[in-house]
Amino acid sequence: MGARRFILLGPPGAGKGTQSARLIEALGVPQISTGDLLRAARKAGTELGKQAQAYMDAGQLVPDALVLSLVEERLAREDARTGYILDGFPRNIAQAEALASRGIAVERVVNVVVDSSALLGRLTGRRVCQQCGATYHIQTAPTSREGVCDACGGVVSQRKDDDAAVIANRLEVYHRETSPLIEYYDRRGLLRSVDGLQTADVVFDAVLAALEN
Repeated sequence: MGARRFILLGPPGAGKGTQSARLIEALGVPQISTGDLLRAARKAGTELGKQAQAYMDAGQLVPDALVLSLVEERLAREDARTGYILDGFPRNIAQAEALASRGIAVERVVNVVVDSSALLGRLTGRRVCQQCGATYHIQTAPTSREGVCDACGGVVSQRKDDDAAVIANRLEVYHRETSPLIEYYDRRGLLRSVDGLQTADVVFDAVLAALEN
């Protein structure tokens, strides 16, 4: 059996969300997104959520220790016992080392590689439904009616962080903080890279192969 506890790594716009959705269905394991965990904890008003809210309200980053506690809490649920996809965490080597120190298993790291020029086109053309979250692209996957979601009829618009200037900053932050993880996991023999410029089907098959080898 291939790796079932793994990290999906790649810059914004690499297609990790698309691949995660398919991997969840194919492998029967949950996607663990720290952004989703923080939003859920805040909405539920849990103790960890209240602590996270205090940092966010003050305009501060949520400390790694608190994020790790949220991850551990999520991994303790029944659906994560046979495996999980870590998406968006770790973001840097310090967080990767913290994962290891807490005994959170990482069997494989799949790096979806897409060059920055291609990412800029992908992200500036991306449109998202404000109601159901369905994703479109003005050139490669437009809606049937401009500004209207094909799935639910909701309003489709550009995310604020998909502005060209914001994207450039996001990519700079990614390459500065997250790219070193590639070497970190490569030295440990866990890294497999796939070409994210291929079609979604080809990328998906490559990810599955990376989990097996």
